[in-house]
Amino acid sequence: MKRLLPFILMIAALILTACVGARAPMEAPAEPAYDVAPLPAMEEGFAAEQAPSSGGGGVEASSVERLVIQNADLAIVVSDVEARMEEIQKMAEEMGGFVVSSNLYQGYTSNYIPVPEGAVTIRVPAEKLDEALELIKEGAVEVQSETRSGQDVTAEYVDLKSRLKTYEAAERELTELMENAQDTDEVVNIFNQLMYYREQIEIIKGQIQYYEEAAALSAVSVRLIAEETIQPVTIGKWEPKGVALEAIQDLLNFWKNFVDFMIRFVIYTLPVLITIGIPLYLAFLGLRWVFRKMRGNKKKAEPQQAEEKK
Repeated sequence: MKRLLPFILMIAALILTACVGARAPMEAPAEPAYDVAPLPAMEEGFAAEQAPSSGGGGVEASSVERLVIQNADLAIVVSDVEARMEEIQKMAEEMGGFVVSSNLYQGYTSNYIPVPEGAVTIRVPAEKLDEALELIKEGAVEVQSETRSGQDVTAEYVDLKSRLKTYEAAERELTELMENAQDTDEVVNIFNQLMYYREQIEIIKGQIQYYEEAAALSAVSVRLIAEETIQPVTIGKWEPKGVALEAIQDLLNFWKNFVDFMIRFVIYTLPVLITIGIPLYLAFLGLRWVFRKMRGNKKKAEPQQAEEKK
């Protein structure tokens, strides 16, 4: 270990000056969302030796094409939910994408009529996103909502690439040191550090792959609504719109609810009130007659008592 100490100190000194240059191309990057442990001071030296051959030890942001993750959400009204869902799934596969999830369930209209509804999420190549959206909206009765979003992950992607390059350089140096190490303690110490860097390399590669796939394949979530759920009120060939439609619909709902209430009141509520009210009323009349009888007898008894006292 003592023989390696001068070598390690020299590498640590080099890394202190190289780290500043490695971060210079990027302007104060924000802390990435992933959790990767920082390089210890001793191990950072392995990346310093790679700096001359890699132009600063990092990846230049200007040399990387911008990486943007594009997604879209749609809510469309269709005449046949199940058939339209199958068409969207087939379209995604023909475009070179795939179906992430699909769900066909039962909804209800304002008149409580069961109708099918569905939701499907697909991924299509990012360059075909516009085409996919147009095909999804084609033939729809109505497009209720359409939301499109984009997330620029270039900075995170470049930072991951830079970290990967540094960790791979550290892995190579540690491998070489372990091959030349003769002391058992040195071998164990270097092996533990080597395992740490290899684990971090796999994690970063997974994150890089996620960004690349998410940018290459855009996610499109589509909610499919049955046409019956938005059918307007029609009177003959006249189809009122806007406020008139809402007013007529509210009026119809009022009379419908009122008629339902009257039917329930006559068939259920009124008989219940009668069957409960008549016995209660008869009991009330009986009690009132008893009280009046008792009060009349009391009034008759009072004069008789007065005469007896005289």
